[in-house]
Amino acid sequence: MANCRETIAELDAFLDGELSDDVRTHIHAHLEGCTDCLSAFDFQAELKAAIRRKCSDEALPTGLLGKIQACFGDVDAG
Repeated sequence: MANCRETIAELDAFLDGELSDDVRTHIHAHLEGCTDCLSAFDFQAELKAAIRRKCSDEALPTGLLGKIQACFGDVDAG
């Protein structure tokens, strides 16, 4: 069973669907029985939703994508 520290550490991955089914099940069970972690989960979920809403309607500033790519240098796909 997940404890509070493990649950809080995995909230982002849990919300993003990046955990194995087994870990998701343990985190979900913990959230059902722990109001403190459930509150943290609710906050994280609302924060992610707000960021998604605010950022999804705006286009990238001119040249920003090029600057980001330059930070990574020449990266081969193969």
